[in-house]
Amino acid sequence: MIHTFTDKPPTLEEAQQLVGGLVEMVQTDIPDTQIMVNEEGWMHGLEPNPEASILAKQPLLGPAIVLKGKAKWE
Repeated sequence: MIHTFTDKPPTLEEAQQLVGGLVEMVQTDIPDTQIMVNEEGWMHGLEPNPEASILAKQPLLGPAIVLKGKAKWE
């Protein structure tokens, strides 16, 4: 599952709720795009997220948040 924001970034609390815990920013080479996932996804045994893994070019687990344009965290 991927939640995408383009106009306004989620608050920290919203992001934590969407990923189900602590938020981790994942590096991506997609211009003007950030990806966030649950920092403890491996510890909690979250399911693989194939869509997010393809975007990030690395294995990611659990729900992901994609931030684009004005929604990026500074």
